[in-house]
Amino acid sequence: MTRRQKAIAFFVALCVLLVAAAISLNIGWIVITAERTRLSVLILGIITFALIIAGLIVYTVFLVLEIRRNEEHDTFINAVTHELKTPIASIRLYLETLQSRPISDEQRRGFYDVMLADAERLHHTVDQVLKAGVVSQKPKVIARAPVDIATLTRECVDLALARHHLQADAITLESHDEGPLMVRGDAEELRTVLTNLLDNAVKYSSDIVRVSVAVAAPSPDTVWVRVQDRGVGIPRKQLKRIFRRFYRVQSRGLRQIKGTGLGLYIVRSIARAHGGRVFAQSEGEGHGATFTLELPRQAGIRDPGSGIRVPSPESRVPDRS
Repeated sequence: MTRRQKAIAFFVALCVLLVAAAISLNIGWIVITAERTRLSVLILGIITFALIIAGLIVYTVFLVLEIRRNEEHDTFINAVTHELKTPIASIRLYLETLQSRPISDEQRRGFYDVMLADAERLHHTVDQVLKAGVVSQKPKVIARAPVDIATLTRECVDLALARHHLQADAITLESHDEGPLMVRGDAEELRTVLTNLLDNAVKYSSDIVRVSVAVAAPSPDTVWVRVQDRGVGIPRKQLKRIFRRFYRVQSRGLRQIKGTGLGLYIVRSIARAHGGRVFAQSEGEGHGATFTLELPRQAGIRDPGSGIRVPSPESRVPDRS
């Protein structure tokens, strides 16, 4: 029996007990009040009735949360189904066209480009689902190594420009510190975080993509990567919810934007595993959004032979709880 099934069974049993207690209290009160009413009995009845009410409130809260969770699961299944079915149908259509009739070399190259883009979209969706499954399990031990977050951010920006076929000025990168900004962690995991943040910024931008990325060290032991877009924005009441698994922003301007609701959940999980955090800021719908990744900075010394910064044992920064 899974945790969810155990929780449902527990609250079903609780509801049965509460109903039985309410019936017993009602019958007992009728019998008791037929005789001389005692103060101690009255107090006992009030306490028992208050406990029943509290239990009913807890049960109702559970039901509401369970309904919301089911809705999020249904939304996730629909989104994943769409994200998987659409590129597969597109690839199949182009393959059938290539098989059924002769086309020019230029058209064939165009078909190949579209199919490669659809295959990349399909791979991205599958990778997101698999990654979400991994981070939701018991936290694994991360193979930590020094990572230059500024260099890694530049690589992710270049990748986003190429993946979304954007002009060079669509995503600008600013570094407010000279030299490398080192953090200690898994480079591929951090690459996943930055890629998800950049993909979201592009996807939720308006017709003209204008994304600003800044890398800075606001304090000696902290590194920030800030991704800001000028897109559809996020309602303030939903800023804390967007990092939940399967959650998608409820807004009219976002209904046409497809997604699985896993990207930001993965970002938060990886950031926490590295002893950092991620938070969002937005002035509301239509005012864009800013996501900030905060990681503990890895102090180090420069290896004179290789020119690479190597962490010194005395300056290691402990992970945050």
